[in-house]
Amino acid sequence: MIQLQQIHHVAYRCMDAKETVEWYQDKLNMDFLVAIAEDRVPSTKEPDPYMHLFLDAGNGNILAFFEIPNSPPMGKDPNTPEWVQHIAFQVADEKALLDAKAELESKGVEVLGPTEHGIIRSIYFFDPNGHRLELTYVKGTPEQMKQLKEVAPAMVEEWSKTKRAPKHAAWLHEEEFKSKEGSD
Repeated sequence: MIQLQQIHHVAYRCMDAKETVEWYQDKLNMDFLVAIAEDRVPSTKEPDPYMHLFLDAGNGNILAFFEIPNSPPMGKDPNTPEWVQHIAFQVADEKALLDAKAELESKGVEVLGPTEHGIIRSIYFFDPNGHRLELTYVKGTPEQMKQLKEVAPAMVEEWSKTKRAPKHAAWLHEEEFKSKEGSD
């Protein structure tokens, strides 16, 4: 039986390896761990030079990037909204989130949020490659997390049949929507 221990790394494409390393070091205080460069892809043996970067995202988590200069320029899937694909990093608490927002903004990064999600609160911004990033802290109680896990199968089942948002966990955003409606 497969027993996963953790995600070793998640890899994304970047436009410029040096710029990407410097941005993550400066903006998110990530340690640059390893660089690997080859003229051939080890798994496929294709002749495609690349630079592969590994950055420490904390607690054994690694964020990796590939610069592949012989491929067509990076693009985005025009059929997927930019808010869908993102990398989320966890911070300790609300103070850490607000401090991170202030630090990012002081370094010229445009930040959206904080956004309330019931069990988490998050801020959002983009790296120089156009990848959306999220910093979040978990504020949900063990009871809330248990409740969400219990209703998850029923929610997916209902969604698969109706393609409409099931209301089992609507409480996550009810307060946010109520406060917005009250301010309109």
